[in-house]
Amino acid sequence: MVSFLELRFLSRNVKRLIMVGTDMVLLPFALWSAIAVRYGTFWPPLQHLWLLFLLTPLVTIPILYRLGLYRAVIRYMEDRIIYTVTLGVSLAVVILGALILMFRIGGVPRSSLIMFWLLATLYIVFSRLLARSYLSNLKVSRDATRIGIFGAGSTGAQLGLALRTAGTYTPVAFFDDRPDLQGSVVAGIRVYPPERVQEVILTLGISQILLAIPHASRSRHQEIIRELEPMRVKIRIMPAINDVVSGHIKMESLREVQIEDLLGRDAALPDPALLMTCILDKTVMVTGAGGSIGSELCRQIVALGPRRLILVDHSEYALYSIERELALRGEHPSSRVEILPLLGSVCDSSWVEAKMRRYGVETVYHAAAYKHVPLVEANSIEGVRNNVLGTFHTALAAMAAQVQTFVLVSTDKAVRPTNVMGASKRVAELVLQALATRGSPTRFCMVRFGNVLGSSGSVVPLFSEQIRRGGPITLTHPDITRYFMTIPEAAQLVLQAGAMGEGGEVFVLDMGEPVKIMDLARRMVHLSGLEIKDEDHPDGDIAIQVTGLRPGEKLYEELLIGEEVAKTGHPLIMKAFEEVIPEARMNRVIHELEQACMAFDADAVRAILSRCVSGYSPMDTQESVVSRVGPLSTRQHLH
Repeated sequence: MVSFLELRFLSRNVKRLIMVGTDMVLLPFALWSAIAVRYGTFWPPLQHLWLLFLLTPLVTIPILYRLGLYRAVIRYMEDRIIYTVTLGVSLAVVILGALILMFRIGGVPRSSLIMFWLLATLYIVFSRLLARSYLSNLKVSRDATRIGIFGAGSTGAQLGLALRTAGTYTPVAFFDDRPDLQGSVVAGIRVYPPERVQEVILTLGISQILLAIPHASRSRHQEIIRELEPMRVKIRIMPAINDVVSGHIKMESLREVQIEDLLGRDAALPDPALLMTCILDKTVMVTGAGGSIGSELCRQIVALGPRRLILVDHSEYALYSIERELALRGEHPSSRVEILPLLGSVCDSSWVEAKMRRYGVETVYHAAAYKHVPLVEANSIEGVRNNVLGTFHTALAAMAAQVQTFVLVSTDKAVRPTNVMGASKRVAELVLQALATRGSPTRFCMVRFGNVLGSSGSVVPLFSEQIRRGGPITLTHPDITRYFMTIPEAAQLVLQAGAMGEGGEVFVLDMGEPVKIMDLARRMVHLSGLEIKDEDHPDGDIAIQVTGLRPGEKLYEELLIGEEVAKTGHPLIMKAFEEVIPEARMNRVIHELEQACMAFDADAVRAILSRCVSGYSPMDTQESVVSRVGPLSTRQHLH
C-alpha cells in the first residue's frame, strides 16, 4: 500500500496511470450524476445505458490526453487546466451525442448531456486542483524552514509557489506596501502590512525573510533591511523572475544579503561618452589586473569595446584567473576583444616599455600596488619599490611609448598618511603630477577613493569568515570609521574620471557618509540572523573583540589634503587642488628612494617619505612589527 507521502516520489508514468485511472472512475460517475439529477433519484433507469457508460471514458480520455492534460505536472499546474478540461469535455460531449444517434441508444435525456458536460468538467478540474493543493503543501521534512516573503507581486507569488513545492522551505507570510494586497491571500499565503513584520515573525516563528522586490530602488532595499536587522532573521534577495525564467539567473541565485546592499546607495547613471572615451577601439593596458579593482576594471573595459586588452600582473594565479574569466565571457561570436595576459613586474621599466610599444598601448589603468597596511608597514622597502618606483617606471615607459592616457588608481590613505602604504601612494601621486608638467603627450591623472567592499583585505570578507567560525569578530578600535564603495561602482567611476583629465589632476570620488566599523560588525551579525554577545546579551552568538590600533593605523580616513575642490561634470567625481612637487626635486626623491631600497635601509626610506609627504610621521621599529606582534597579527582585519 503506497502512502500519500510516497506518491510524491513515484515515477511520472505511474502518476499518469493514476490520473487516467481516476478519470476512468470520475467520468462514468459524472454521467450517472447527470442522469440522477435529471430524474431526481439516486436510482435512475440505467439498464439500457451500459454502452454509453463504456463509451464515455473511451472517448473522453484520449481527447484529454491529446490536449496534454496527462503530461502536466500536477504540482506546477496552472489555472489553464480549466480551459483544457472544458475544451476536452466539450469535444467529448459532441462525439458522445453523435454516437448516441449512431447506435440509437435510447433513454438518454438531452438535458443530461448538458449536465454531464458541467459535472465532468467540475469533477476533473476539482480533482487536479485538490491534488495540486495537497502536493504543494506536502512536507518532505518536518524541519522545513518557515519563511516570510517581502513583496507579494508576480516575483513573490511565483517564488512562494516554487518554495512550497520544494519542501525545504515553508512560506507562511507575505509582506507588501500596497494597501490593496494587504489582508488578501496570494498563492495560498496571507499578505501582511510591513508595520506588522516583527509581530508576524514572532507569532509564526519565521527564521528567514526573502526580498522579492527586484525592481525596487537600492534605498528601498536598505530601508527594509534596516527594519529587519534587529529581528534575528536571515535575509535573502531574489532576482527578477524574468531573469530566472530566461536563464540569466538561476533559482540558486537567491542569495543572502550582503553588506553592500545595506551600505550602498542608488548609483548615479554613468555617462557612456566618458566611459568609452579612453577605451572604444583602443588598446588598453591594466596593471595589477588580477587584483580587486584591477579585475573589475578589466570586466567593465571588455564590455566597452576595446580593440585589445592587455592584462599585467606579477601573480601567476591572479593573472590566470582573470584571463580565464574574461576568455569565458568573450566566447560569444560577437566578441572581438583580443585579450593578452602578460606576466611581469611594473618595476621593470624596459619590459613595460617594450610591451607598450609592441602592442601600441593607448590607455593605461595603473592599479598595481601593495595596499595592505600592516604588510606594507612590515615590508616597507618592497612596498615603496612597488608603489612608488613601480609607478614611476611605468609612467616613464608610457611616456616613451607615447601612451595617450595614464590613470593611477590611488587611495584615501594617501591623505595625511600615518603609514608607509599611504605615504607611498601619495608619493606615487606626486610623481605623476611632476611628470605631467614636462609637456609629454601622455596625459596623467589620478583617482583617489576609500575602501571597496569585498576587496582582498577588506573587513567585510574577514568579518564574514569570523561569523561563520562562530566569532569573535576582531576590531582594532570601537570608534574607527572608514569610507566604503562597491567595487563595480568604484571601477566605473575610475573609467569616467580618467576621461576627464587634462593632465596632472587628482580626482576624488564621492564616497558618501563614513561608516563606523563597530556598526558595520553589528549589522553583519544581525544580517546573519545572529545576536551580538556582550554585557547586555550574555547569551548572544558572536562576540566583538577590540584588539587595539595597529602601527600606522588611523581612526579616521580623509579624501582631501586641502580645502580646494571643484565639481566636475559628474555628480560623484570632484577635482582636488593640492601641492605639487617640481619635477627636479621629484627626480632627486626617486633617486634617493632607489638608493635606500638597494641598500635595504628601511629607516632611510621612511625618512625620505616624511620629507616629501605632508603630514606623514613614521613610527619607530616598524620593520620588526611582524616579529614584535606575533605571527597572527596579519590575520586580523585590514582597513
